[in-house]
Amino acid sequence: MNITKTRKLCACLFGVLLSLPTAAFAGADSGFYLGAGVGEFNVEVSTFDENDNAYKIFGGYNFGYIPMLDLAIEASYVDFGNPGSGPVDIDLSGLNVFGLVGFKLGPVGLFAKAGMISWDSEISIDFNNEDDSGTDPAYGVGARIQFGSFAIRAEYEYFDVSEVKDASMISASAVYTF
Repeated sequence: MNITKTRKLCACLFGVLLSLPTAAFAGADSGFYLGAGVGEFNVEVSTFDENDNAYKIFGGYNFGYIPMLDLAIEASYVDFGNPGSGPVDIDLSGLNVFGLVGFKLGPVGLFAKAGMISWDSEISIDFNNEDDSGTDPAYGVGARIQFGSFAIRAEYEYFDVSEVKDASMISASAVYTF
């Protein structure tokens, strides 16, 4: 799936979900949840600016103590794909831990999250391989729409990796709360 199709799919899916009637949206507000998502990762280092398809698998716990407010912790594995072309090939992945705060507007909700990413990279330039890793801050914002225990969410995540100028991901995910 190319990048343009991924963006259009994410936008169409979220638009359709927002247009559904709100009567079907009662459901689980707190507890453990699992999810998976697909999206696009962009990385910019000096003159290198590439993107690729990415995916993530995540889980967390929404405490649900305060009505209309989501407070959660979340951990995820993210495979950022292989952005690169020609003589440059980059393979990136990471483990994230986030604190999440969200505001519920009925079946629709908005959220922000902040945490850390522990990342690994394998970079190949003209057959010279180099491995690197680190731990850096990560941030995100998003929106979700709830269908009982099932939710769809769209989000933008920014990874403040010290070695790169920009590292970000936009994604759409399916989530199930137990």
